[in-house]
Amino acid sequence: MPARRGSFLLLILVLLGAILVPFFIWGGRFDATLSLEGTREWMQGFGTWAWAAGVLLLVADIVLPIPSTVVMSAIGWTHGWWAGGWICVLGSMLSGTVAYAACRWLGHGAAAWIAGAEGLRKAEALFAKHGGWLVAVSRWTPVLPEAVACLAGIARMPWRVFLPALACGSLPLGFAFAAIGHLGQTEPGGAITLSAVIPVLLWIAASRLLRRQGQPSPPRHG
Repeated sequence: MPARRGSFLLLILVLLGAILVPFFIWGGRFDATLSLEGTREWMQGFGTWAWAAGVLLLVADIVLPIPSTVVMSAIGWTHGWWAGGWICVLGSMLSGTVAYAACRWLGHGAAAWIAGAEGLRKAEALFAKHGGWLVAVSRWTPVLPEAVACLAGIARMPWRVFLPALACGSLPLGFAFAAIGHLGQTEPGGAITLSAVIPVLLWIAASRLLRRQGQPSPPRHG
């Protein structure tokens, strides 16, 4: 029996569809409920665990249409730019890691059925060559962070590359929007610019360090 033919493009469309459908169904309701002030009030209802409630919202963005940058701004408003920044980074890192791990360990079979063997090979080749860039830069874009993290898991991108790339994208994003919330600004243009440019610079440095660590040590003589 011939092997089932699939498509890497179809896999991407299925992932994007799974992320976009909840936005079309509930996006307006979540945006209205999780305004900057609404999110802050909701988190403060948890008292000293307000930070954990914010992290939970950021992780829930994997499957729900959570306005993550609004949540990060509310965290910065509540906890300040420094502590709030680290809370936002934690939430972004957990969100990306959960999506990656779930697709790496639970979604690989379904992805193979959708994309086929050739489609999976294309995904693996893409993330072997450009995965670090995709993960780092995607964190500041809408929709793509979840899709890219899932694809990285499906492609079995190495943990030692995925996590530094995720940090390179999450650090500037978290601190930029926490600062926006702390300073009481409503226009995120500056934060978006910073969170788009800084991951590139961070990943250039991180990828060089990873390459150095991956190089074999020279033989010792004597």
